[in-house]
Amino acid sequence: MATSDINRSDCNAGDAQMHAWVTAIARHDEQALAELYEATLARVYGIALRITRNPQAAEEVSEDVYWQVWREAPRFDAQRGNVIAWLLTIARSRALDYLRKTDDAELCEEPELLLTNEPSHDGDLQDLLAAAQNNAKLNQALQQLEPVQRQLLAMAFFRGLTHEEIAVFSDMALGTVKSHIRRALKQLHDVLEDDLVKGFER
Repeated sequence: MATSDINRSDCNAGDAQMHAWVTAIARHDEQALAELYEATLARVYGIALRITRNPQAAEEVSEDVYWQVWREAPRFDAQRGNVIAWLLTIARSRALDYLRKTDDAELCEEPELLLTNEPSHDGDLQDLLAAAQNNAKLNQALQQLEPVQRQLLAMAFFRGLTHEEIAVFSDMALGTVKSHIRRALKQLHDVLEDDLVKGFER
């Protein structure tokens, strides 16, 4: 896999198009596999790299993902999720398999362990709180969120993960991730807006 392949990979294709490619791949259409690869490689490589923290390993994992897609396309069930979520789930699984085989699994904290009820020391969460230090009201508002909401926001805004990727990382349903983030943003908005209103009243 060349770096240029990753750089030019784009995921602008809609799920209907991706589903059509998977259907064609199930009929052993190599061109459809090439097109799916081109459209989704950056996302697949990105999640592999986040887990393995090793570019060469991430490339190997990515290649394994598309070989698995070639083999398992006939069993893809659109009723159970969209194509990109399926690809990212495979990528996560293959990346963790790689770490286990190289005895590095203990060095990479399982993404779902970031989502606990205890205060987190995850770097992304620390970045989120640090970014708010110069704004006392924002920092106070963040502290009022549930730990899981703060951590999901950190994954979205500092890792730049999409909702689909967060769902894969956290082993949460996509709808649950979206709901948590939506409620967290609304709560931040309400708290900060209320503070502005009180400021005008004083």
